[in-house]
Amino acid sequence: MSELRKKFGTGPVFFTAISTILGAVMFLRFGFAVGHTGLIGTIAIIMIGHAVTIPTALSIAEIATNQKVEGGGEYYIISRSFGLVIGSSIGIALYFSQAISVAFYIIAFSEAFVGLFEYIKSNYDLHPTLAWLMDRKQTVSVPALFLLTGLVLAKGAALGVKTLYVVVVTLLLSLVAFFIGDTAYNQQNDLDPFATVESVMEEEGVFNADTLFSETSDLEDPYRDYEEMRPANDTPRPVSPIETFSFFTVFAIIFPAFTGMTAGVGLSGDLAKPSRSIPLGTIAATVCGMIIYIFIAFKLSSSASPADLANTENLVMANIAWQGWWIIPLGLAAATISSALGSIMVAPRTLQAIARDRVLPSSKFSYWLSRGRGKNDEPYNSTLVTVALALLFIIMGQLDFVAEIISMFFMVTYGTLNLISFLQHFSADPSYRPTFRSRWFLSLFGAIACFGLMFFMNAAYAVLALGLMVVFYTVVSRYNPDKRNLAVIFQGVIFQFSRQLQVFLQKADKEDQSNWRPSAVCISENSFERIASFDLLRWISQRYGFGTYIHKISGYLSKSTHKQAREAKARLIRMAEASKSNVYIDTLISPSYTSAIAQVIQLPGISGSENNLLILEFSKQNPDNLKDIVDNFKLINSVAFDLIILGSSERGFGLKKDIHIWITSNDYENANLMILLGYIIIGHPDWKEGAIKIFAVFPEATCSDERNRLFQLIEAGRLPISPNNIQVIPRPEDRPIKSIITEKSKDADLTVVGFQGESLKHSGIGVFEDYKEIGNTLFVNAADHKTIS
Repeated sequence: MSELRKKFGTGPVFFTAISTILGAVMFLRFGFAVGHTGLIGTIAIIMIGHAVTIPTALSIAEIATNQKVEGGGEYYIISRSFGLVIGSSIGIALYFSQAISVAFYIIAFSEAFVGLFEYIKSNYDLHPTLAWLMDRKQTVSVPALFLLTGLVLAKGAALGVKTLYVVVVTLLLSLVAFFIGDTAYNQQNDLDPFATVESVMEEEGVFNADTLFSETSDLEDPYRDYEEMRPANDTPRPVSPIETFSFFTVFAIIFPAFTGMTAGVGLSGDLAKPSRSIPLGTIAATVCGMIIYIFIAFKLSSSASPADLANTENLVMANIAWQGWWIIPLGLAAATISSALGSIMVAPRTLQAIARDRVLPSSKFSYWLSRGRGKNDEPYNSTLVTVALALLFIIMGQLDFVAEIISMFFMVTYGTLNLISFLQHFSADPSYRPTFRSRWFLSLFGAIACFGLMFFMNAAYAVLALGLMVVFYTVVSRYNPDKRNLAVIFQGVIFQFSRQLQVFLQKADKEDQSNWRPSAVCISENSFERIASFDLLRWISQRYGFGTYIHKISGYLSKSTHKQAREAKARLIRMAEASKSNVYIDTLISPSYTSAIAQVIQLPGISGSENNLLILEFSKQNPDNLKDIVDNFKLINSVAFDLIILGSSERGFGLKKDIHIWITSNDYENANLMILLGYIIIGHPDWKEGAIKIFAVFPEATCSDERNRLFQLIEAGRLPISPNNIQVIPRPEDRPIKSIITEKSKDADLTVVGFQGESLKHSGIGVFEDYKEIGNTLFVNAADHKTIS
């Protein structure tokens, strides 16, 4: 793509935002808010609303001064912070809200012509067809959409911005006319900041708001003479003056008035200096909008009775303003057409940016949407799609449901922007260096307020909006498996959280060591030839413990061995993902087995507590490394590690149904660890059909006592071992225990036996031999006695 000419400054950002903020809701519903909640209540609505919008504006300003914001505005910020899959899921929702907003504002624009059409119908004898057309909002909205589209497609964003200036001037004139206007109510009544239509009805004993309006109105309604001419099939405005509304219901209706502050961000791709223009324009528009709304609330409250304000059948600002009969409808038309213009400029750019990221299911459709025209890369094709979508909703005409969904999507967007700012503060990434900084607590408050207010406004729509976001994420994730990476911002947050947690755990008082929890580390040179030790580690660390798997590479550290280590680590991580394990993977380059063991037993535990269990392995068919294991036992024992050595066979773990645990009179310290390991392993889903059998070999004179002790241990420890699975065998003097184990456990899937350091001194590797006829065997040596309670 050729280098594009960026020529816009801060002005378009400010005017696009302020013209969207001071839009249709200001003209059509702000008097309604003052009438139902009073001046104090309306100011509260303004303050609560801006408690969301101001932190969002600050967050946008912060993010925009840290990174180059390309085309797509808010979508670009979100996708480059949260990753393409999550970012595009939010971006698609954002695009739909922007596109449907075009229809919303165009229909609101048609409201400006209601008075004119009523006047024409009452003074002229019209053909029935023409009168019917005047009763339809589409008579104005459809041609207005096509005219606006033609303007944008023909001249691009440049003419759109020039038109925006004209619209803003018209909007300013209508506000000036409104503020200089005067009414009889203003001259005859003092300002009551607490007066609402409900309080007046209660005070007057009037329970019919229509009666209240007719008796208390001091305003001249320029359109009231034409009410009797309203056709029988004409649909009244959505809010009846007879109804009463709670504070949060009114808030939900008014809140969209404050949500236009990010409209200018969508022009980021057309700005000369986005990092300067976006913060200045967005913050200025947000603050100016809040101030103007406060003054409007004061003016409305002092110029009309609560009943007049609450009556949405009339354009109350037209009754108050100087020359309001024509200038306020003109202002309404200007506000809505400017908002529509802003949306029709921004929405296609969002869609174009999404398409250029190649995250949509169809690559051909993405390419078609991403194409721009002219030297400014105008999103021509994306504009056509946006207009088609807006036309569909204009023809439907009923936008109440859609409008609330739009608000929910915008709230998700604002909440996400605040969340990005907060997470960037928390992650403490040194590459995050914005020239403008918000405060982390403001960003956090803004995020919580956004997501919380969604449910205050309409819980059902909030759930529906979030459900649609999940659908978008599922579709994008399915068609873009290569883009499902962990975004840098999440990596930073996890890093900081892990660091703080480990420091906290290190400083905190440790739990009683008798309450043993495995923090295991396993080392093996044969990770890809024998995976039994990896499986054993993932079973131990799945739920009850923590596991680190170290793949040893023999040799000295060099460029080639470092590359080999990276490749092996990547393979092991894929293997861990495929098995859905909770094992941490790493590699170690070492010239000798002893140096590798020495390094491994000094590794810090990933759980914040020290490692306490070492897992080694050898092959029963080819025990080349068994001597190294025996030779390093003393080194391992010096740091009080529990040691388990897995002798793997060709049969592997078989059907994963039977675990046999063998206990002898020499296994006082080993016995409880052996039972705990069996219990932990059998808790893994791979062993869901498994059972533990305990074989205790003791001198015949003590068999009865040992049996009772084992029963009490199992019962007190609440271990899932049936008494029927405990077998006490009198030890024969003329038969080696190994032969008994071989006979009883020849069909076991895992056999667990204990060993002692003293036996290694005398027998060496012979301790682990003569078990070839049974499956995988786990040899256990406990550093100290474990308590089962």
